[in-house]
Amino acid sequence: MYLKEGRLKLNKKRSIFTRLNTAIILLVSGLNSPTSLAVDEVTRGFNYKIPESIMTPNKVETSIGTLDFYDGLPSDETAKKVFDYLDTARGMQVFLSAIPAASVEAMYRGNRKMGVEASNYVLIMDDLMDSPALFLTGNTDTVYVSGILDLKKDGPTVVEIPAGSGPGTVNDAFFRFVTDMGGVGPDRGKGGTYLILPPDYQGDLKYKEGSETVEMEIGGVKKKVFVSKSASYINWLILRGFLVDGKPDFASKMFREGLKIYPLSQANNQPEMHFINGSGKFFNTIHANDYHFFPEIDAVIQREPVDLFEPELRGLMASIGLQKGKKFAPDARMKEILTDAMKIGNATARALYFNTRMPDAFKWEGSRWKTGFVGGDYNWLIDGGKGGRNLDARTYFFYMATVNTPAMAAKFIGKGSQYAFGDSDKDGNFLYGDKNYKLNIPANVPAKDFWSIVVYDPQTRSQLQTSQRFPSKNNKKGGLVENADGSVDLYFGLKPPKGKEGNWIETVPGKGWFVLLRLYGPLDAWFDNQWKPGEFELVE
Repeated sequence: MYLKEGRLKLNKKRSIFTRLNTAIILLVSGLNSPTSLAVDEVTRGFNYKIPESIMTPNKVETSIGTLDFYDGLPSDETAKKVFDYLDTARGMQVFLSAIPAASVEAMYRGNRKMGVEASNYVLIMDDLMDSPALFLTGNTDTVYVSGILDLKKDGPTVVEIPAGSGPGTVNDAFFRFVTDMGGVGPDRGKGGTYLILPPDYQGDLKYKEGSETVEMEIGGVKKKVFVSKSASYINWLILRGFLVDGKPDFASKMFREGLKIYPLSQANNQPEMHFINGSGKFFNTIHANDYHFFPEIDAVIQREPVDLFEPELRGLMASIGLQKGKKFAPDARMKEILTDAMKIGNATARALYFNTRMPDAFKWEGSRWKTGFVGGDYNWLIDGGKGGRNLDARTYFFYMATVNTPAMAAKFIGKGSQYAFGDSDKDGNFLYGDKNYKLNIPANVPAKDFWSIVVYDPQTRSQLQTSQRFPSKNNKKGGLVENADGSVDLYFGLKPPKGKEGNWIETVPGKGWFVLLRLYGPLDAWFDNQWKPGEFELVE
């Protein structure tokens, strides 16, 4: 007891001495007057009152647990927690930022597995794309031609497209726009010759995004050539051909007879074109949503020029072991973290689209229909770049769709295509395969060429696989029953309503679904919002 009282007296004397000493220091230094800074206001361990906002408490409660410090020094356990969190966050952000590149890589691999082994080999949907193909929101209503340009192997590559081609596009390995072709391209549907230059091209040809028109000689013939330069070696070419009388035969013949792709260096001895029919075939062109995503991205990093990705993203990738010239070999800890990061990232990408919190994702006020290009910019720039890039809008698009072109975001009256996504009913509930729905398409759809509705699977974002080969309806294919006012009621469910079989699209019990409304050759009423589709309604 005596010892305890002695310690208390001693500590009291020390406290008094410390306060006196502090006051003397302040007075002698002249930095602060004792009258302007009371001794009680001095932060313990300091000579002044330190703002709490710059201090770190010894114990901090966070969403990742309690973080412990000794005078601002993190404990080993705290350092482990924050590093695990940092690596998880960076892994997730690499996923969200690199989805466009992984999507092109998956397209590249899927085409290669189907036999598209060189630039003069292409995949063609002679009988249209149907539900076996795993292909992000592919349509059932145009004849697709898909090709891979390997500019590292072939150098400058020539693409000759026939007159009458619908919308076509070349995208680089990060799904950035290189050039349009066909109806919305510089040839304006009249056919033409395009030249795609590799990223390391050092010649005298002029080029620009979207193609520079150049007079040059190819294969001994002087031609008007549309010249573009890509930022990557691998590029994806996608062309579309329209139906004639509701059939694909004309477009298929047009491409098989008129499409030529060859290295410029072989212009005098062009390789024979090979067309591989992909209709009715099962193949995958969709990137991984798990750990395998990272090896897919690593393949892109190793193959492409280092500046395909800007330094900030390269740094993010390098922080988790993805760097050009280095083997991607995460240890057990990092692999576990990246596996978890992908689970969170995949959930995030899905929420960004299906549960979007972006008000401008909805095309019409009070409607559940969504736009593809949130913000109306194919580069996803906010206010012309003043707000930077809308990263959520970019992820929203590329998780659900392919092809990046200004033609999809711009107002092209009577040309190109426009889109609206539908994934919920008028009350905001998701669409379920066990239930029955009706959708009214009002009369006078503002589409010069045609309109269509295609149903997709929310898991694969590809066509819903049912007993119907084509889970879609198209006003040019025939069979649709119109109402007296010219509108069309479409039905979705397990069984068709009696007498409405031609207007019915089958769904799958225990599964969700969503749709894409397409207008080819969109007219003013679409852009001016004078016309809009009805909302999905539950029916008995």
